[in-house]
Amino acid sequence: MNKKVTLGILISVVSIFLVYLSVREIKLQDAFRALKNIQLSYVIFFILLVILMQWLRSYRWGVILQPMEKIDQFSLFSVTSVGFLAIASIPARIGELARPYLISKRSSIKMSSALGTILVERVLDFFSVLAIAVVVLFYIDKDLPSWMIISSVLLFSLTLVIFCCILGLIWRREKAIKIINKILGKFPGKFANKIDELIHHFIDGFQIITNIKLLLYLLFLSALIWLVDVLAIYMLLKAFHFTLPVMASFIVMIFLIVGIAIPAAPGYVGTWELACIQGVKIFGLAEAEALSFAVVYHFLSMVIVVILGVAFLPFNKFSISDMKKQMNYKKVNEN
Repeated sequence: MNKKVTLGILISVVSIFLVYLSVREIKLQDAFRALKNIQLSYVIFFILLVILMQWLRSYRWGVILQPMEKIDQFSLFSVTSVGFLAIASIPARIGELARPYLISKRSSIKMSSALGTILVERVLDFFSVLAIAVVVLFYIDKDLPSWMIISSVLLFSLTLVIFCCILGLIWRREKAIKIINKILGKFPGKFANKIDELIHHFIDGFQIITNIKLLLYLLFLSALIWLVDVLAIYMLLKAFHFTLPVMASFIVMIFLIVGIAIPAAPGYVGTWELACIQGVKIFGLAEAEALSFAVVYHFLSMVIVVILGVAFLPFNKFSISDMKKQMNYKKVNEN
């Protein structure tokens, strides 16, 4: 418990520091002035696009889950909405466990298998965003900060390693399990058996990778999700009457993905603002206006997540303690 409290305090301190970095040289009265010029029609388009993006995420997840069980779209959308509420409200991305836990309660899919599908999602997302980033680099004439280049290379390398590991676990399953079992043999018997069971189910979540046709379809869906996100960002920039090119929306999206990839305080406070401000500043936007955009973008995104999550929460109740219990103690013969 002390370790969890310490981690929570550390994450909060880092977030506060990032907020300070975002606003230290900005006159807040200038930022408030920019808020007065927001055009409501573009904001409505932004909200609709964010909801569409959420629906596409849930639909894509259904395609990934399909080899194990076909889930109806209402269940997928409701679980995804509550899951993203958990991600936004629980620090250090512990909320990522919510969707696997909830879908296991609504279907015969094991929680550990569903967790494997979340990893597949992340790999698809990072490959899609990085592919978009490579294309953007050919057309942008701005100098990107060195930390952005380094972070992108590290994320690509990590994603590639994870993808290769997934392929190894799928096509060399028995051999991989033997290697893992040798490592687990050093642990106490009961603990090793539980982890061994979880790994078997976890690998089941990767089944979609073996279907090349569906994999290509998933890559298309992933690219579409992030292009909708780019369009939503552009609509919000237009709401502020900023005369920025469409390329600015791509840069903000890429910066934001890198910024919120690290563990953060609930709601990505601090990391979100800093990433957005750094993204639009490249195109010469004043810091006060950049802060106004970042705050409104963050606020509206969180409000949509909260409203959708709360709306579907009565259909998907869960507790963190029960979620952890399911992950640690569920047996193979519980079908």
